[in-house]
Amino acid sequence: MFTRRKLLLGSAAAIAFAQPFEAFAHHSAKFKKTFKLDPKYVPQRVHFSMKYAPGTIVVDPRNHFLYLMERWGKARRYGVGVGKAGLAFRGNASVERKAEWPRWTPTKNMIRREPNKYARYAGGVPGGINNPLGARALYLYKGGRDTYYRIHGTTQPSSIGRSVSNGCIRMINDHVVDLYERVPLGTQVVVL
Repeated sequence: MFTRRKLLLGSAAAIAFAQPFEAFAHHSAKFKKTFKLDPKYVPQRVHFSMKYAPGTIVVDPRNHFLYLMERWGKARRYGVGVGKAGLAFRGNASVERKAEWPRWTPTKNMIRREPNKYARYAGGVPGGINNPLGARALYLYKGGRDTYYRIHGTTQPSSIGRSVSNGCIRMINDHVVDLYERVPLGTQVVVL
């Protein structure tokens, strides 16, 4: 039965969801910086002209999008941050491990390139809100070997739409949780 209360609640919800999407960057447990995410980077269903099997993840680093292929030329599109020039992964891989609130350890190459920034984390950082891998991580393997590249959340959501990472594919934490729930182990990944 349609009541005045349902009408008012529905109207309030419509107004709330019509506001621009905001995300929070967790720079420390005490400070939150608000920013507005460009609407093109919010998850949405789009037409995708390249032919890949449903369930395949396709990453377009030049345009900062990740696509989860669906049927009939459609895909679920997410905005991503990608690797700096020379650090990005390209090619085919598969998701062979998934983790919720994963532990992060910088690679030896990261420590060698920027020891002042990464050496102190050589022992790893436990999973949690301040961990650079964010809420979820999908670990990419090629030929049964870990590539050390990940699709993961981020503590720097303002990096979405930019080429700034050490090669991994970054997503807003809520978006990587959504993707994590949609893809099983063995999912094929193509990075263009």
